[in-house]
Amino acid sequence: MSESSDSPAKTLNFNVGVLGHVDSGKTSLARALSSTASTAAFDKNPQSRERGITLDLGFSSFTVDLPDHLRASEGQQRYDSLQFTLVDCPGHASLIRTIIGGAQIIDLMMLVVDVVKGVQTQTAECLLIGELTCPRMVVVLNKVDLLPPNKRQSAIEKMTKRLHKTLEGTRFKECPVIALAAKPGGPEAPDTEEPHGVPELIELLKKQTYLPKRDPGGDLLMAVDHCFSIRGQGTVMTGTILQGSMAINDTVEIPALKVTKKIKSVQMFRKPVSGAMQGDRVGVCVTQFDPKLLERGVVCTPGSLRTLYAAVISVRKIGYFKGSLATRAKFHITVGHETVMARVTFFGLPPVGASEPPSDSNPPPSQPCSLESPFTFDREYFHQDEYVTGQAEGGSAPDPEQWALLEFERPVTCPSLCLVIGSKLDTDIHANACRLAFQGCLLQGFEDKGYAEIALPRLRIYKTKHKDGQVERVTDDYTVIGRNLFKKETNLQLFVGLKVTLSTGEAGVIEGGFGQSGKFKIRLQEGLLPETKQLLSSTCKKKGKGAIKGAPAGNEEEPKTDSQPVSIHMHFKRYVFDPHKKMVQS
Repeated sequence: MSESSDSPAKTLNFNVGVLGHVDSGKTSLARALSSTASTAAFDKNPQSRERGITLDLGFSSFTVDLPDHLRASEGQQRYDSLQFTLVDCPGHASLIRTIIGGAQIIDLMMLVVDVVKGVQTQTAECLLIGELTCPRMVVVLNKVDLLPPNKRQSAIEKMTKRLHKTLEGTRFKECPVIALAAKPGGPEAPDTEEPHGVPELIELLKKQTYLPKRDPGGDLLMAVDHCFSIRGQGTVMTGTILQGSMAINDTVEIPALKVTKKIKSVQMFRKPVSGAMQGDRVGVCVTQFDPKLLERGVVCTPGSLRTLYAAVISVRKIGYFKGSLATRAKFHITVGHETVMARVTFFGLPPVGASEPPSDSNPPPSQPCSLESPFTFDREYFHQDEYVTGQAEGGSAPDPEQWALLEFERPVTCPSLCLVIGSKLDTDIHANACRLAFQGCLLQGFEDKGYAEIALPRLRIYKTKHKDGQVERVTDDYTVIGRNLFKKETNLQLFVGLKVTLSTGEAGVIEGGFGQSGKFKIRLQEGLLPETKQLLSSTCKKKGKGAIKGAPAGNEEEPKTDSQPVSIHMHFKRYVFDPHKKMVQS
């Protein structure tokens, strides 16, 4: 790479995620492609070295001449070479959270498939993560050396056809598929064996590149994946800049530890630079910081990240997830660079015909709702026992707009409007089932530890309730005594003034309790209808006759409810987070 004295050569960094099922040969492929291994590359984990399986995000890179199509589109920026940073994501099911951490910085995904085994559980999960986080993909059919030479071509064609069918319903339909052998003979083979098909893959990757949108503006956010000390220098944090930019002498914050540090020097793949911006892979040196305190996490502009105890997100179920999404269930929530357990409460817009009329500006969605759909505290929401999927006559419809409240088991540090993924990572990893359950966008965070008392009452999520009772007897034309609406121990004062209707059509208001057994008095503004009076007087007569034999006079036992011809109905709503548990009627 030549550097002229007046303008230093610039390298465009392009992040390629290498994802796939465990043992599909991702690390061998990354190794075959790479010329410069960065510090985090190729598995620091001894347990992984023994088994040949990646357990942490490995980063490595190689540099090529800038392809012509990028020269034409580079605009103001003058690049003369293209650096591919390979993010080798783990295939371990239990470490899917690591993949999600890596996938947020990926410009192109390379999905590695074992040509003999085809699409496996984790391949499908990687595909999903790709769909959520990445615009383009290349599929690599690896281990073609394991196919008998006389059947190799037909087996590759067959697998390519199957993959195109699998990808039909995704954003990656028609994506290129290439076959190769990254490590002929398998992990045990001597390194003298040359990989097959790698130069062709490099040419394909060059064709697939585009100028990623890189914005140096806004607050700095860097995902740190490795931290180590260099004697006499300080502590180096390596990672990828997710947003904003940095320069030597800037002060940065490590929010998880609540400490700030000054940047002493910056390197990009072992070359010193004065600064770096979004999309760049960097090593940042700071002083007086113990690397053991931060193996991975985030570094940011001081004060720009928030530590949240709970959050409201927009939510959409992932189609391949087979279970139901129930309110109060716990999920593994991946947000920012952390995965933490959280309890989930689902809520949506009030049903049409509920007290809040549907506004004209929100027609029923014919498209799936946007995950950035606005959320506001000024509106009422309807509590859901579970996530609601779209229902349409004769087929499925888009899911209605809905949100979720996440209450984290421990606080998380993350940027606003970031991607959120909910999974059930405790599902058996050998079960052929997708564990990614829902995705969303973080819309509102609660930073106060006492959010349940301070902030949640502002969140007007309600449940509708109804109670049914019977008219016991008539006191006068405007008053009846009711029963069976409340338990004996209920504090009736809470219900005074609430509206009720009789099954015969009259409307009334609860005036107060009557006696000690949960009976109550209803005042009917318009009075009883003559038919109702007749109905009630005939019942009372029947009851009077039936009560003569053997029943003590003071018996408060109610007769069987079905003998009462006039029932009482009360409908109200209760806000889930209202500390006073008030009942509200429209």
